[in-house]
Amino acid sequence: MIELIFIIILVLSFIGLGVILFRRMPDLVKLPEPAGDLRKVVILRVKEKAKGFPGIRNYELYLQKILSKFRVLTMKTENKTGGWLEKLRQKQNKNNGSHNDSYWEELKKAKDGK
Repeated sequence: MIELIFIIILVLSFIGLGVILFRRMPDLVKLPEPAGDLRKVVILRVKEKAKGFPGIRNYELYLQKILSKFRVLTMKTENKTGGWLEKLRQKQNKNNGSHNDSYWEELKKAKDGK
């Protein structure tokens, strides 16, 4: 019963999306085509906005600072996860080694017991 309700809600949602798209299609057709590569357009807009800020005269220097901080953050994260991975591997090797040692001891005891 509840599955039927969810299916009905899903179908009604898709119908609603279709109605909205159908109504907005003329407006979407009127929109201008994007000029050139989207990345270039975004970069140009960011440069223009950066020039507009009074405190940022050389946006490239500001960008270098941000990127260097991001690089340091990623290096710290990578180092930390590497440490965790190393600890997990050591723990796994320790567990496997101790389990393996007891296995051979049990075999020796079983052989001596016969």
